[in-house]
Amino acid sequence: MLGKFIVIEGLEGAGKSTAVATVSQWLEAHNIPFIQVREPGGTPFAEALRDIVKGDWQEQVTPQAELLLMYAARVQLVENQIKPALAAGTWVIGDRHDLSSRAYQGGGRGVDSGVLQQLKAFTLQDFAPDFTLYLDISPAVGLARASSRGSLDRFERSKAEFFTRTRNRYLEIAAQEPSIVVINAEQDLPLVQADIQQALEQQWPE
Repeated sequence: MLGKFIVIEGLEGAGKSTAVATVSQWLEAHNIPFIQVREPGGTPFAEALRDIVKGDWQEQVTPQAELLLMYAARVQLVENQIKPALAAGTWVIGDRHDLSSRAYQGGGRGVDSGVLQQLKAFTLQDFAPDFTLYLDISPAVGLARASSRGSLDRFERSKAEFFTRTRNRYLEIAAQEPSIVVINAEQDLPLVQADIQQALEQQWPE
């Protein structure tokens, strides 16, 4: 049997790492083999692109350049890590995937949705996650959490309006696609973890 691809999405500070750990524990409890990957990154080439995307440059990084780098890293990860794992029956937990580009570059940066669809068709074709958990959090709360972890990267230093547009696009897409479940990430951690576990149980009843 093919493995399943579960993706964790959310703004900075939403608690994606904790959610990945929660999903990992659920899979372990059900004796399901899995790997964890992140975007951008996950392969040597994609990790190099991650450093470029998140780094500081003495020039403006255009939305077009940012978007192309994201999809370049994504297709490397999908073809070299995710697809082989799924074909072997191993489940994959992804820290971000294509929905991030639709929200951040589409909503936040204002890139036309048609361009996003064309890039997705060219790089990923019909490949898509089986299930997505979107951790919803207000930009103010999320960025406060992110700031408490230390210095912020280029994305995290974006203006509040950027994150508001990004969040709105996340919620807009989630309302249209049944494979996406919205989790209230502003709750206390035990409640967030319980909601994630419940969503997994409903998606894959024992």
